[in-house]
Amino acid sequence: MNTTAEVLYQKLKTLPPNELVEIDNFLEFIKHRRHQTRQEASERLAQAMKKLDALDSPPLSTQEIQAEIQSARTEQRLAANAHRS
Repeated sequence: MNTTAEVLYQKLKTLPPNELVEIDNFLEFIKHRRHQTRQEASERLAQAMKKLDALDSPPLSTQEIQAEIQSARTEQRLAANAHRS
């Protein structure tokens, strides 16, 4: 057992049963939240992939990707400069 787990275990051993139930509920909440976040991300990715498939466009070349990145960076710089003025 690693040090963190040992420390937690020692602390848990000192708690009354009603507080252990609260901790168990909290751990279940964290587990559920993590699963829900992953599930939502998976669904967003699936939707994005469907939209890309619907476009029926060929994949971008490396040069096209670099041009898109450069264009986005230029827009960001222009917007930042305009904001400063």
